[in-house]
Amino acid sequence: MHYLEFEKPLAEIEGKAEELRALARSNSEMDVEKEAAALDRKADGLLKDLYKGLTPWQKCLVARHPDRPHCSDYINALFTEYTPLAGDRNFADDHAVMGGLARFNDAPVVVIGHEKGNDTKSRIERNFGMARPEGYRKAIRLLDLAHRFRLPVVTLVDTPGAYPGKGAEERGQSEAIARATLKCLEIGVPLVSVVIGEGGSGGAVAFATANRIAMLEHSIYSVISPEGCASILWKDANKMQEAAEALRLTAQDLQQLGVIDRVVKEPLGGAQRKPKDAIEAVGTAIGAMLKELGSKKPEALIRDRRQKFLDMGAKGLAA
Repeated sequence: MHYLEFEKPLAEIEGKAEELRALARSNSEMDVEKEAAALDRKADGLLKDLYKGLTPWQKCLVARHPDRPHCSDYINALFTEYTPLAGDRNFADDHAVMGGLARFNDAPVVVIGHEKGNDTKSRIERNFGMARPEGYRKAIRLLDLAHRFRLPVVTLVDTPGAYPGKGAEERGQSEAIARATLKCLEIGVPLVSVVIGEGGSGGAVAFATANRIAMLEHSIYSVISPEGCASILWKDANKMQEAAEALRLTAQDLQQLGVIDRVVKEPLGGAQRKPKDAIEAVGTAIGAMLKELGSKKPEALIRDRRQKFLDMGAKGLAA
């Protein structure tokens, strides 16, 4: 288990409990279960206290936790008959974006998402979830496919932002993001999105311009990272905690502002502690959102989606 900075007191207690149990395993005559159980209860209480009032910056850390389930985990658990489709038919296949045809609750859909990878090799291959232009053009191709065959679209957002490298800019990064966002607004099929970790900048909006948007309880969604915001506003990246507060990037803030439609509750301690439970909760949310949209005609889906983004923020300003 990887512990975050604010979880260090918890790590000490859980570590002591595990040490006691390890001693008991090596010496069958030792009876330490009573002491270990007391430590477990203490750890459970501390975990509840820690996660009861997370600051926006702490939520950023949880959203970036390396052990959180990733896009591939959700696809493997929630979708059947997944058939990946690769390439943008122009330049290359971007492994930071995965997507293809699948079945959700036995109904055909198109699923698209950012994939960060889960070890050093896969994270490098997936470019840490930062898509290049060809990734967004692959997504456009899949959105076109969904529109043509009247297939609902599910997108899973988990990216620090679009890749800012020189090559990506030379190949039209901003144009590709803009066209992906426009394509989301144009398709006449249900489009639902879930932010499962980080929703960074236009790289996230290109997948999340949806009829319904959900966020996991401890995920984040913002126009810029707290570090980037602090560097611009205060010329000091160390002021990221203040930036996180100002950005209102938590799921709870964004629901209040009308940017997202629902918050998906995570297991105590975050999705990384009980990935299976978190994945099941996301599956339930996806099913509910698709059901809400199932009877709408293509023209209504397009009109409602566009109006949703024109109205965005008005709810929070009115309050």
